[in-house]
Amino acid sequence: MIKIRNVRKSFEDMDAVENVCIEVNKGSIYGLLGSNGAGKTTLLKLLAGIYAEDEGSVAVDGQPVFENTLIKDKIFFIQDHPYFLPQYTVKQMAQFYKNIYSGWDEGRFEELAATFEMDIHKKIHRFSKGIQRQAAFILALSARPEVLILDEPMDGLDPVMRKKVKSLLIDEVAEREMTILISSHNLREVEDLCDFIGIMHKGRMILEKDLDDLKTDTHKIQVAFKGSVPAIFDQLKILHKEKRGSIMICIVKGDAKEISSYVEQFKPVIFDMLPLTLEEIFIYEMGDIGYAVQNILG
Repeated sequence: MIKIRNVRKSFEDMDAVENVCIEVNKGSIYGLLGSNGAGKTTLLKLLAGIYAEDEGSVAVDGQPVFENTLIKDKIFFIQDHPYFLPQYTVKQMAQFYKNIYSGWDEGRFEELAATFEMDIHKKIHRFSKGIQRQAAFILALSARPEVLILDEPMDGLDPVMRKKVKSLLIDEVAEREMTILISSHNLREVEDLCDFIGIMHKGRMILEKDLDDLKTDTHKIQVAFKGSVPAIFDQLKILHKEKRGSIMICIVKGDAKEISSYVEQFKPVIFDMLPLTLEEIFIYEMGDIGYAVQNILG
């Protein structure tokens, strides 16, 4: 569906994106993470066809995106600060997009406007930041894009509205296999939505993983023994280890059953395997770029 190959984009003497490769399958939700200035927004604008790549290729359905109106008809981009034509109402913006997108669904627009209790005859610039964000989602989903690109999509939305938007996005993916690429600093938000994760740092992609794989091969264990601690940790892949009183807490990579079977051989008096959040996984996996991780976690 989406294929970005060896892409580089520079501005004056700075490489904003350098040799980045991404592949996103149809019907997938891809979470793009990274520190401020990592190149995320530049990459999204390359995918949306706003920028032309200096090197490499950016394609959707095997076709280049830049200056390709047939492909851009399939793509909708909600930027971190959604743009609307000056003095336009929601209804007027809907008419604007109706003339641009061949898949525009007027019935869907009316349905979503009712769901969000949106006053479509009010000028958008008079809305709060959160209401403007809701208007952007109404317009985006009414255009029925095949690819939806989102830059900090939940910024300005209250918790109830975040839940509603997440539900709508998941429904769109499930019902018609819409593909979504999300850039966000909020790992909890990404964890709720995405099935694949990529992290950028200083213009490069430094990690890509399936979210399920991240969660199934990284574990937090707490363990305690009577007397001295046996030398069990030599045979485990430890990402982090700390002692709290008599209890040892470790972040361990590997198969959960194999880890449990191995530790239980040493007859611990306490042994628990605890779930890890996506945020915790990234802290321990990406500790070698500590500054960037702190920014990723916002």
